[in-house]
Amino acid sequence: MPRVQSLSPDALPPQIADVYERFVKFGPFKDQAAVLAQVPPALDHLYRMLMELKGRGGVPWRYIELGIVVTSKLNECAFCIGSHSPVLKVEGVSDEAIATLPAGSHPDFDETDRLVIEYATLVTQKAGQIRDNVFERLHARFSDSQIVELTLRIALAGFFNRFNDALQIDDGRAAAAQADFESRAQEA
Repeated sequence: MPRVQSLSPDALPPQIADVYERFVKFGPFKDQAAVLAQVPPALDHLYRMLMELKGRGGVPWRYIELGIVVTSKLNECAFCIGSHSPVLKVEGVSDEAIATLPAGSHPDFDETDRLVIEYATLVTQKAGQIRDNVFERLHARFSDSQIVELTLRIALAGFFNRFNDALQIDDGRAAAAQADFESRAQEA
C-alpha cells in the first residue's frame, strides 16, 4: 500500500484526468498514477512526455525496455522489473535472457543489445565516468537524438525506481516479481 493517499482521476482537472486514464492503458501503472496525481503537473508532464516519446518511435522499443529493465534490476525495483520484463519478452527476449541481466551474456542479446546493457549500467552507476569509446560505439548504431532519448529513458527509469520504492507503489505484482527476480538471480 502506498505511503501517501492514492487519488482517482475524478479528483483531477479533466485534462489531467485524461492523461492519467490514457497512460494507465499502457500497462500496470494505475497505482503509480494514483500517487503521482498528488502533484498534477508532474503527472501531466511526465506521462504526456512518455506517451509522446512512445508515439514518436525514435528509439526501437526493444532498446528502451532493455535499458529500463537493466536499470531497474541494478536498482532492485521489483515493481519496475515486474512491469517491464513482460514488455521485454514481447520484444523477443526470453525469460532466461532477462534473468541474466544486467550481465547480458545470453545468446539472445546481439552486439547492439549488449551495448545498450553496458550503457544503461554506466548511466545508472557511473554516469560521470563514461569513456569516449562508449559514445563512439553508440554513434555507430544510434543518432544523436536516439542517444539523448535512450539516456533520458534510462535516467527516468532510475527516477521511477526510486519514486516507486520510496512511496511503496505496488500493483500487487511487486512481491511476486521480487521473488522471481531473486530465484532467477540465484540460478544465473
